[in-house]
Amino acid sequence: MFENPDERERCALLKRVRNIAVVGLSPHPWRPSHGVARAMQGYGFNIIPVHPGVAEVLGAKAYGALSEVPVAIDLVNVFRRAEHIDGVVGECLALGLKAIWIQEGIINDRAAVRALRGGMTVVMDRCIYRDYLRFCS
Repeated sequence: MFENPDERERCALLKRVRNIAVVGLSPHPWRPSHGVARAMQGYGFNIIPVHPGVAEVLGAKAYGALSEVPVAIDLVNVFRRAEHIDGVVGECLALGLKAIWIQEGIINDRAAVRALRGGMTVVMDRCIYRDYLRFCS
């Protein structure tokens, strides 16, 4: 069974990352992914939108897949339904990425355990923005 890292570990993760690839980042301001990413961008994180069919979000060039991102990705933040998490984890593992944060309300234990076994740090069913505010700012 999957268990999240504790608050101290989640904060340490957020303090060591700069480039956050946001899978499923919506260009629509009313969507949770947009608000969370905008807030994290305001705290100095480099937000990299990953959303096929979108050219730009929050002033940053968007990419169709993680494999297209030309800079090192420190953390993948996912705003996709649970049934899509397996594919995102597969892409992360293929690219050798080290950390994934699956947003609050999204649960896929099988994918989370697979990511852990692949050597990734995994946070699931937690809001990155709320955790950052509560434990790191």
